[in-house]
Amino acid sequence: MSAQNSQGIQTLLDAEREASKIVQKAREFRTKRVREARDEAKKEIDSYRQTKEEEFKKFESEHGAGNKAAEDDANKEAETRIKEIQDAGKKSQDQVVSDLLKAVFEIHPTPHIEV
Repeated sequence: MSAQNSQGIQTLLDAEREASKIVQKAREFRTKRVREARDEAKKEIDSYRQTKEEEFKKFESEHGAGNKAAEDDANKEAETRIKEIQDAGKKSQDQVVSDLLKAVFEIHPTPHIEV
């Protein structure tokens, strides 16, 4: 009976070792698969990023020229208006100075009336 118990224990130990090997292989397989999935996802992300960057560069080149032209037009218009304002200021500069001096030197005193 003791030999039978010993053989039964040995069979259980062998089964436990075999189960341990199967579990270890499953862990290794899972770890390997996780790494492969991560690498695959990284490649997909890089590919997607590259595609979107190319789309953005294309969009920027197509629409950037229009913005540059509009910006140049706006700058030209602003320069023209500034020049007009400066010219108007130069034309009436003498009159403005004269009016200011007249307002300062010609005093018209008026009595203060309380209401």
